[in-house]
Amino acid sequence: MEYLPSLQQEFDDFKPSLFELLAEQQLSDLLPPSLRYILAVATHRHPRYLLRVLNSYDEVYALLSLIVERYYLRNFGGSFTENFYSLKRERVLLTKNGEIPRTQLGAPGPVRDSLKLRTTDVWKNLFVMVGIPYLKRKLDEGYDIHAAPQASLIMSGGPRYNPSDDLPPNPTIRQRLMHAYKWFLRNVYPSANAAYYFSILTFNLAYLFDNTKYSSPFLWLIGTRIRRLSSADHHAIAKILEGSPQSPRGARTRPGSGLLGALSPQNIYPQLLSSLRYFLPASIFALKFLEWWHASDFSRQLARKATDTLDIPAPITKGMIPPSERKQKSSEKQDPAAAPSSPRSALKTAPSRKRIQPPISATSYLPIFTVSLPPADSDVASSCPVCLNQLANPTACQTGYVYCYVCIFHWLNGEHQRQIDFMNGDGAGAPWEDDLGEGEDGDRPEQTTHVGQSREGKWESGKGRCPVTGRRVLGGTEGLRRVLI
Repeated sequence: MEYLPSLQQEFDDFKPSLFELLAEQQLSDLLPPSLRYILAVATHRHPRYLLRVLNSYDEVYALLSLIVERYYLRNFGGSFTENFYSLKRERVLLTKNGEIPRTQLGAPGPVRDSLKLRTTDVWKNLFVMVGIPYLKRKLDEGYDIHAAPQASLIMSGGPRYNPSDDLPPNPTIRQRLMHAYKWFLRNVYPSANAAYYFSILTFNLAYLFDNTKYSSPFLWLIGTRIRRLSSADHHAIAKILEGSPQSPRGARTRPGSGLLGALSPQNIYPQLLSSLRYFLPASIFALKFLEWWHASDFSRQLARKATDTLDIPAPITKGMIPPSERKQKSSEKQDPAAAPSSPRSALKTAPSRKRIQPPISATSYLPIFTVSLPPADSDVASSCPVCLNQLANPTACQTGYVYCYVCIFHWLNGEHQRQIDFMNGDGAGAPWEDDLGEGEDGDRPEQTTHVGQSREGKWESGKGRCPVTGRRVLGGTEGLRRVLI
């Protein structure tokens, strides 16, 4: 079907097929909603500056489209989207059949100059390209607001009379115009809209079978048709894009013709509008690339590979207390006259307090081994809750508590020395809890047991859980996050 016009009329190589015109029209129809969506997204971030522009989008787009289309019609002979498809608009000759094939082949330059759009033709085409679509959008919007709800009620068997549509007594001119506008939308516009689309369909079919030169009834009214660009058109466009030739080296330049002249408004305006020819295909390519990126599995695989290379390595174990020093510290605890020489010993001499009951596991129903936070008024309040030393490579858990990276890494893996000692019965857990007294009810704290008695099967070591809260850490060690201090 695409080559049907060329088969019927072989010598007219500059007549575009109907499918080229339809593709150009679809691209032109997609620009307003696409720009509106981008503006709506930007308005959510900057509503103070863009909300008024979004509310008057149709008027702003019509104004910008008028500026852009006028520039492209005067310089390239076609609209912005038509130039993307190598199409142009030209006047129709009053000769028989309106075709001069031999003259077009022998003198393409003079033929182009004679068929070029004049000033009046440019404004007529601007009315067809900008004015009629703007009126169509406003009428469709008005019909959806004023006429569509009433039509839906009538079709569903609802009320056919609305008292608010009647004119009030002594109406003003504005009320009369609004009443006439609503009457037109409800009684005339549906038929006019159907005639609009039916006329376009008729001209499209006639153009497809080569029975007319016009693909639209509006082009027939203004006497303009759409053609392919010829060699003379390409040469003229190339000269426009290249600009004026540079002056020789020895010649004097006019003031302001250098860098400042290139940045002047009269030079920036055509350069900015001409760059839109390259922005449109670049935006289409970027859109298709984003669609492929989000639809394919390549992006997820790439993200997975990037995170694999950022895995936190296992820390080197150092700073653990040897058994000999542990015995020496236990002997120091038994001497009440010894002066505190470290933050740990200072905490051990603090008055006794009641131990908080440990959390219970929801699966095994066993108490979970946890550690207590250092007192806020102690010297180690800002240290690691597990080792009570100054934070080394601070790492935050999902519960919000910060630990040393070595401590929390081994704790989540169930390999920390305090966990091992507690499960083997070598200690009660936290260094400041070894000498805690009895509770208020006279019973020993629930976490204390006799030294040397194993707690396997009676307690959970806290593997995979937060050392303070006892809550499960999702992802294990991969759920840890470094903290910058």
